[in-house]
Amino acid sequence: MSQAAPPPAPVSIVDSHCHLDFPDFEGEHDALIARARTAGVTRMVTICTRLRQEPQVRALAERYDGVFYAAGTHPMSVADEPMATVEQLVALSAHPKFVGIGETGLDYHYTADSAAQQAESLAVHIEAARRTGLPLIIHSRDADDDMARILTQEHRAGAFSCVMHCFTSGAALARTALDLGFYLSMSGIAAFPRSSELREIFAAAPMDRILVETDSPYLAPPPHRGKRNEPAYVAKTAAILAEAFGMEYPQLAAQTSANFDRLFPKAAA
Repeated sequence: MSQAAPPPAPVSIVDSHCHLDFPDFEGEHDALIARARTAGVTRMVTICTRLRQEPQVRALAERYDGVFYAAGTHPMSVADEPMATVEQLVALSAHPKFVGIGETGLDYHYTADSAAQQAESLAVHIEAARRTGLPLIIHSRDADDDMARILTQEHRAGAFSCVMHCFTSGAALARTALDLGFYLSMSGIAAFPRSSELREIFAAAPMDRILVETDSPYLAPPPHRGKRNEPAYVAKTAAILAEAFGMEYPQLAAQTSANFDRLFPKAAA
């Protein structure tokens, strides 16, 4: 009697941006990582948003295969945290699983009053990205004009690589970022039914410059919208977007994984 063939292995995909250290996941990391593996998520980057929490984030990367990390000061936290230094960030980059600088950037939605401090912090992170050769991870919200100006000026002063994480800005900032050689990352927001304009921005971009992420525990894609997000759901976001772009899911997963390898060489497969 012949044995049934084992089920096919899930298609491999990368979650390029998540926050495994957030309280939403406390005590669940083993199960969380196991669900991600079952969904085909073989690698993920967990992001430290306050440098005082770097030891906890690093410990998660050290504990799990396929988990890497980045660190910086989130723009919404700049007013409440000590200003990061280039030397701090460069020192962190020596860790073999430290793969990116940030997230950093500009957020004027709730924290426009700290715009000057945010710009100062962004400049520190950019210089660290230059010195280390690691990619910059940018958060940008309601700050398109300033973000485009700063990134363009800084890139002229000295090149660096970059991903515009959870990109939800306008077409003009997307063009600026792509013209500078940067990457755009799709989150669950791009999979929302009413995000057709955002999907058009991604569809118009070169496919070798697109990443996919969860930004978990936030921004869960359909059918989990409004609930806690987790790395396993990056496959759901990618499946929805593959259909929207007229691609097969394995093709989108392979392309975004190859793009991730190019941008994050320390985490390359």
